Amino acid sequence: MMTPRVARLRRESLDAKPSISTERAELVTEAYAETGEDLPAPLRRAFAFRHLMERRTIYIGEGELIVGEKGPAPKATPTFPELCCHNLEDLDLLDSREKIPFAVSAEARRVYAEKIIPFWRGKTIRERLFLEMTPEWKAAYEAGVFTEFMEQRAPGHTVLDDKIYSKGFIDFKKDIERSLAALDRAHDPLAEAKGHELEAMRICADALVVFAERHAAKARELARAERDPERKAELERVAAICERVPAHPPRDFHEALQYYWFAHLGVTTELNTWDAFNPGHLDRHLLPFYRKGIEEGTLTRERAEELLQCFWIKFNNQPAPPKVGVTAEESGTYTDFAQINTGGVNEDGSDGVSELTFLMLDVIEEMRLLQPSSSIQVSEKSPDAFVERAARIIRTGFGQPSVFNADMIVRELVRQGKSLADARAGGSSGCVEVGAFGKESYILTGYFNMPKVLEITLANGVDPRTGKRIGIETGDPAGFASFDEMFAAYEKQLRHFVDIKIRGNDGVERLYAERMPAPFLSILIDDCVAKGVDYNAGGARYDTSYIQGVGLGTIADCMSAIKHHVFDEKSLSMERLLAALARDFAGEERLRQMLLNRTPRYGNDDDRADGLMRRLFDAYFDAIDGRPNTKGGTYRINLLPTTVHIYFGRVTGATPDGRKAAEPLSEGVSPVQGADRKGPTAVLRSVAKMDHARTGGTLLNQKFTPQILEDETGLRGLGSLIRTYFGLGGHHVQFNVVDASTLRAAQRDPARHRDLIVRVAGYSDYFCDLGETLQNEIIARTEHGSL
Repeated sequence: MMTPRVARLRRESLDAKPSISTERAELVTEAYAETGEDLPAPLRRAFAFRHLMERRTIYIGEGELIVGEKGPAPKATPTFPELCCHNLEDLDLLDSREKIPFAVSAEARRVYAEKIIPFWRGKTIRERLFLEMTPEWKAAYEAGVFTEFMEQRAPGHTVLDDKIYSKGFIDFKKDIERSLAALDRAHDPLAEAKGHELEAMRICADALVVFAERHAAKARELARAERDPERKAELERVAAICERVPAHPPRDFHEALQYYWFAHLGVTTELNTWDAFNPGHLDRHLLPFYRKGIEEGTLTRERAEELLQCFWIKFNNQPAPPKVGVTAEESGTYTDFAQINTGGVNEDGSDGVSELTFLMLDVIEEMRLLQPSSSIQVSEKSPDAFVERAARIIRTGFGQPSVFNADMIVRELVRQGKSLADARAGGSSGCVEVGAFGKESYILTGYFNMPKVLEITLANGVDPRTGKRIGIETGDPAGFASFDEMFAAYEKQLRHFVDIKIRGNDGVERLYAERMPAPFLSILIDDCVAKGVDYNAGGARYDTSYIQGVGLGTIADCMSAIKHHVFDEKSLSMERLLAALARDFAGEERLRQMLLNRTPRYGNDDDRADGLMRRLFDAYFDAIDGRPNTKGGTYRINLLPTTVHIYFGRVTGATPDGRKAAEPLSEGVSPVQGADRKGPTAVLRSVAKMDHARTGGTLLNQKFTPQILEDETGLRGLGSLIRTYFGLGGHHVQFNVVDASTLRAAQRDPARHRDLIVRVAGYSDYFCDLGETLQNEIIARTEHGSL
């Protein structure tokens, strides 16, 4: 149960309104002005990081046990002008928009107008990125064929392993100094660059220690003024912890949590990393400290629970940095996607579930917060009690925890070339993406609109929405003699746009490697220190660039409609179909209903449709997987949308599955909304027909009515459903437990449903904070009334 302290801190976190803080932007601008362009990029970034750590406001809230914020107060959100310098119109939009607003004070607007914008004009990564892109890339981007993550955010998307729990930053600094001493300056042409990078890491290591020491000083200052003896002792304890970590390894449960939080703040203050930063297998990492404290009598289960609850609140205090334009469309949420893994398998392959795992599940249920996102990793070795405990939380209806196949994750990572030990120590992060924790840079580069490519194929290379030729000529579809001929045209168009996307990605990777290194993050990821190479330049042991496919269900049904009606049954001519699409089915409602209701649809365990899904999956995989990136790694695929399926739908015209123009696409690997009509097991059997092991993550949403999980039979049924899907080779599944009538009531009267939480894609959010189109898309998802 929540203590009064936790209940108050939680309420304060929920009540705090996100706002724009200019503090980070001002300090970074000062640091860049003082250092100048001639300083090597790693050192310039390190000096900026040190400037931030030495001068940022130190905030310790009343009653806090875990301390530190990204801004000067909870939800005072920093900006990153070196990446994307928002203009005054952006700030006005952020302040005034109905959904996901950020309050912008008159003073913040003045600071931007007088200091930030003039200094960064023409210097930001975003400006340089678009300047370097080719006309064909820009045309495809503007048409909505793909997005680019790094146009407002930095590469990051990484997860910490257990190294910080046995090494302090004094130890990391010694590793850096050894690498510096080992440089072969006489024979290695890269020795000077490596020296700059390592020196930058050393500066950053010292800077984080200074940041913690400033928290210690603040805590002692507050303790001197505190009249309550109990709180005075707590503040003195906080001060002692901040003097200990992160300089030295943690000795107990409280120190371990505070150490991670300082590392988290360091990474997310250095750069606006997409998908924040993740603690990974927190139950596994903290277990030795938990057991030691319990055995010694210095920790109780109740105290550990309270510390974890305070830790959860720290995540919820950190909204994702503000986004505008297409980037806001692809991720329209405050959620910063920090995901905490529980369960799974240990590095020796044994069951990773422990008593601390169950304690964390209690915390997840009690706190009921959007952040951090939580997941359970279910292995064949996981006990049924673990799955059933998670099912009880899922039943409460706030979309957490999401559920992953731990054995499949290991298979995916091993296929990608990771060692078995590194794969077992890895897991999921962000929405559903996998990586080797503490050892990999795995970057999401952008979403890819598969149905849009089909639309352009059916227009022989032209985007029907604009009339511009942005693709290649693959032939007049009315002249295709067979479905295979049409599919081959789609594959050519797909490869054309994938090639454009990858050429653009390569330029973005080089841009960040040269101009925006991350020396602090590099300390924490193997083997950056050993190589003397930055995280953004290929220093990590493994380097993966993911391109996320979107709309698989939509395009599978489109292909099924064309094959079934045009080529197999010959009940519809290609000319009539194309004409109906061009008119958005105006005057063709009977035809549209035929396409919707008399077509084999993906998600119903129908091999006619599912076979086409698998063929489309293979085409996407073959176009991308294994291609080299600029960092010595490879491109891989995953299938997830966040909220981009709404944006992609808006820029895609009517499609052959009966979908009208501008309606959302399908999300993740889920069937088209409402197309799955034979129950949840049929959906799982359809989705399992793709080879999930060849991905880096797939996202499956299912929606159940609350009534079917009301009793023990329903809970056991949900556990069996999960086990069945994972036995078939599925990667991930997550659940909304809510009925459509409740969601419609929330649309009509949002004030009475402010606390209604739903699972959107790889994250949960307040239903009333979602745009109307996304709300309608969630309502339209098939509602299963039985297991």
